[in-house]
Amino acid sequence: MADQLKNDEAIEIPSELPLLPVRDVVVFPYMILPLFVGRERSIAAIERAVGKHRLIMLAAQRDVHTEDPGATDLHEIGTVAMIMRMLKLPDGRLKVLVQGVAKAYVQQYLSETPAFTVRVKTIKEEVLPGQRVESEALIRTVKTKIETILPLKNLPPEIVMITNNIEDPGRLADLVLSNLRLAVPESQAMLEVLDPVERLRKVNGMLEREIEVSKVQAEIEHNVREEMTRMQREHFLREQLRAIKSELGDKEDRGTEADEYRDKIIEAKMPAPVEKEAQKQAGRLERMHPDAAEASMLRTFLDWMIELPWNKRTRDNIDLSMAKKVLDEDHAGLPKVKERILEFLGVKKLKKSMKGPILCFVGPPGVGKTSLGK
Repeated sequence: MADQLKNDEAIEIPSELPLLPVRDVVVFPYMILPLFVGRERSIAAIERAVGKHRLIMLAAQRDVHTEDPGATDLHEIGTVAMIMRMLKLPDGRLKVLVQGVAKAYVQQYLSETPAFTVRVKTIKEEVLPGQRVESEALIRTVKTKIETILPLKNLPPEIVMITNNIEDPGRLADLVLSNLRLAVPESQAMLEVLDPVERLRKVNGMLEREIEVSKVQAEIEHNVREEMTRMQREHFLREQLRAIKSELGDKEDRGTEADEYRDKIIEAKMPAPVEKEAQKQAGRLERMHPDAAEASMLRTFLDWMIELPWNKRTRDNIDLSMAKKVLDEDHAGLPKVKERILEFLGVKKLKKSMKGPILCFVGPPGVGKTSLGK
């Protein structure tokens, strides 16, 4: 949620607070959000905070899958938060609305049962005199980028009104970070950047990256929508054309074409597995719209399969003297090419079961590749 604090009065934070481990979110100062609490130790921590000053230390888990975290499973730097509301749910869990108050780090764990109790020290962030010019420039730049990214990321428009009234670099950085929906490790790393100007500088880089990614994403979605619209329009026009032909009595018989292919496949006397695949593709063609792009590919495939000489064989005539004579009569020059062809034929004559070698003729058009192959 966006920053919603209405005043900046200092809140006195005790040095000892109950601690609530959070696994799927990092809470920043001034951030308001609901938390669902179900673990016994966490419920005890909430009840203890509500019974005293309503303040609680929130620390993110190092591993979100840890069910019963200990002191070593939690980050040292977290956020002191105010429990604004608490609601007991029918299943025994608690729903609490918290608002970040100040950044703090855990100095010592005083107890772990029935709830975590820790000694904390708040972290005060200040802008150094030499950083004021850079801080002001960064604040203006980030505010401009927030207005740019607002429609791209569907962020709440109230953010612009809130950011316009913020002149503190650390607070502005935390507000932006709480709305960027970062992963827990990345959010925790940003929370631990204690220099407010450095944190805002990093946020500026994140916003630049998000703007570029969002623009590319929006362009992709626009192109997809245009392509879908074009395909739908083409389909609608084809259906209209089919209806018009039907009204005029010019009906298409898709089955006729497929039946012709089936007869030709049988006549070609293909091997059983090949014939089965060819018949399958003929069935696909019958079910497909004749004007579809894939239908043309299927026709080409079936024509190619039918034209192959499945049952025609020729006996190899490997006569090297005759081959040399034909090569010399039909091709002037090319001694190396002719020699390589004769070597290939000679090896094939000596070793009947030779498999693998294939001659590849490479060269510009007109040098004799096709005739050499023949």
